Amino acid sequence: MSLNRLLIVQKPSTGDFVLPRFRQTSEILKLMHRKENIRNIGIIAHIDHGKTTMTDSLLAEAGLLSPRIAGEARALDYLEEEQKRGITIKTANISLLHEIGGRPYVINLVDTPGHVDFTGKVTRALRAIDGAVVVVDAVEEVMVQTETVTRQALEERVRPVLFINKVDRLVKELRLTPSEIQEKFLRIIRDFNSLIEVYGEPEFRDRWKVDPQKETVAFGSALHRWGFTVKIAQEKGVKFSDIIEAYNSGEHQKLAELIPLHDAILDMVVKNVPNPIEAQRYRLPKIWKGEINSEVGQAMLNCDDNGPTVMCITMAQMDPHAGLVATGRLFSGTVKEGDQVYLVGARKDYRIQQVSMYMGAFREVVDKITAGNIAALLGLDLARAGETLVDIAHKDVMVPFERIKYVSEPVITIAVEPKHPKDLPRLVEAMNRLSIEDPNLVATINRETGEYLLSGMGELHLEIAVKFLQDYGGGLELITSKPLVVYRESISGKGETAMAKSPNRHNRFWVQVEPLEEKVINLIEKGEITEEMGRKQIGNMLFKEAGWPAEEARNVWAIDEHRNILVDVTKGVQYLQEAREMIIAGFKWACRAGPLCEEPIRGIKVKLVDAQLHEDPVHRGPAQIMPAIRRAILGSFLTAKPVLLEPVYHIDVSVPAQWVGDCIEIITKKRGKILASEQKGILTVIDGLIPVAETFGLSAEMRSATSGHAFWQCAFSHWEKVPENIAAEVIRHIRERKGLPPETPTSDMFIDEE
Repeated sequence: MSLNRLLIVQKPSTGDFVLPRFRQTSEILKLMHRKENIRNIGIIAHIDHGKTTMTDSLLAEAGLLSPRIAGEARALDYLEEEQKRGITIKTANISLLHEIGGRPYVINLVDTPGHVDFTGKVTRALRAIDGAVVVVDAVEEVMVQTETVTRQALEERVRPVLFINKVDRLVKELRLTPSEIQEKFLRIIRDFNSLIEVYGEPEFRDRWKVDPQKETVAFGSALHRWGFTVKIAQEKGVKFSDIIEAYNSGEHQKLAELIPLHDAILDMVVKNVPNPIEAQRYRLPKIWKGEINSEVGQAMLNCDDNGPTVMCITMAQMDPHAGLVATGRLFSGTVKEGDQVYLVGARKDYRIQQVSMYMGAFREVVDKITAGNIAALLGLDLARAGETLVDIAHKDVMVPFERIKYVSEPVITIAVEPKHPKDLPRLVEAMNRLSIEDPNLVATINRETGEYLLSGMGELHLEIAVKFLQDYGGGLELITSKPLVVYRESISGKGETAMAKSPNRHNRFWVQVEPLEEKVINLIEKGEITEEMGRKQIGNMLFKEAGWPAEEARNVWAIDEHRNILVDVTKGVQYLQEAREMIIAGFKWACRAGPLCEEPIRGIKVKLVDAQLHEDPVHRGPAQIMPAIRRAILGSFLTAKPVLLEPVYHIDVSVPAQWVGDCIEIITKKRGKILASEQKGILTVIDGLIPVAETFGLSAEMRSATSGHAFWQCAFSHWEKVPENIAAEVIRHIRERKGLPPETPTSDMFIDEE
């Protein structure tokens, strides 16, 4: 069955292939309400393992792309920058039809980025899908980013299936024998199942491990558009020796007719990925902590078209003509133009102005979209990725979805300014738009220096962000600084109880800081403890999982974005509840810029030990309480053996054996550590850690040392204490760059005498 058999068209200006608009989507719309016939899937992988090439083959089968150019068009890479670089930057969506045994299925497909700098987009896409095709290069095998995206999928309870791609390279380039190829396949499957063993939850671990006999593994070449599962090979009578012979005789193009790739992938998806009703029954308790037996809970659990409308928004993009487009997964209900809805996080109600479905680069306007599908909505100005949308009638009882958890943090910053000062308003507008579309980009203004700062996951992330800023600003000319590493400040000991008075001297606060246990930091990072949770729920987690004293566990007041916790341990302080929000604001203010060099504070427990508040509310306003709390925290911090933390990347290098020594030497010279190295066919994979600060210039050194034969990728791993022998120099350099006095402040500059 095909949908609008269309030929691809070219942009006259660039020659890039793009998808034309579709005249109708009626066949897909007819099936959208039949939940058992829907599959929501993503394509995820390490960079350059062939996700987008594979997606082109699926589009060709659906008639949305000329088969002649499938594998080359990169049809879902609709951004000019993606076409130019040959990588996927944004997630793209499309709905496909696939038929098995005369029964049609709707497959809502999301193609995602593979480069580590864009893993945030993968994380957001995973909330909308139930299954993921993990693509692995047969030559390079399971790589660091394969592990990252698989872990992300399993944490969202998204079921993975495996496609081993680029099998043609094993035949043509490596000239492996059938037994050597089989050995490679078994190693890839073993390594992939090891990831499921490590990151999968006990109830899914065994069921979700892949097995060729169960049709959860496909093999093939996305470039040459052929693929098979064991069952397809048996049905078609194809042996691996036939594939080798086809390449040796130069007739491999016939494989696409005999064993077309789309049949292998889409059959595997339909047979193994659950439909929305099945998936929501086990995914909902993981991603939504509301009352399952409530009306809203039951509607989502059953993917009920007639229940209250509930959507988790996974992407927000600014359209120059239409305004903000909010895309997300509809967990229950039906969305239509004119519906009155409520955004739980923004605390604002809206009227939906338009409903549409995605077809690659285009949105197709439709009358309505039902539960279990992916929809795009207009008219929700404050919608952001991770936001919860609900029917306005249920706004007072709706519990938001769990916060979307990211595996990486922004660790590199650049300063951005317009070449012409008159363009400053355009830059501000473009930065606002960019931070809406990509929550992993942090745009800030340094009030002291007037600098506009952009923080991202890596150099490529920021390079692309600057290109988008220029485009969004209509050809805006920008000046950017060299990339700078983002640091964190923390402590290695317990601080003294510090007292600070408010500016009017009428209020006093006694505060003590101590390091937050690694176990608690991990609970926050996994999203098992969030500020949105109730105090009782947080208290139970800290008491049971981290062994906190009951008094502290039940009195957590705040958790900030940098993994710091504020705890009230006071007894009988008058007016404390009236001052609570101001105290929390002072705590978050202090944690935004530590005393060593005004980098964010990370991983501390702040205990409010005692307080004396003036009886007259006029004398205990925000301008009095917030600075006093901040000074008390920073004063205690400086008595607690303060340390500077630097971000560390996990580096994964694939290189032929003769250059292994050169690569190891480069990594260790840059303060890196080698964790392991493993032979995988003709390549050796080096696994290590390297400080982010040492990675600038890494590309040139690696290429030079290995004659361009090394392939590597870095992913954020953790924060680590800067070695003592260089910490003072790093702090001095940061203070100088920020225009701060050269000497680090001392605790008595913040602490008052009794």
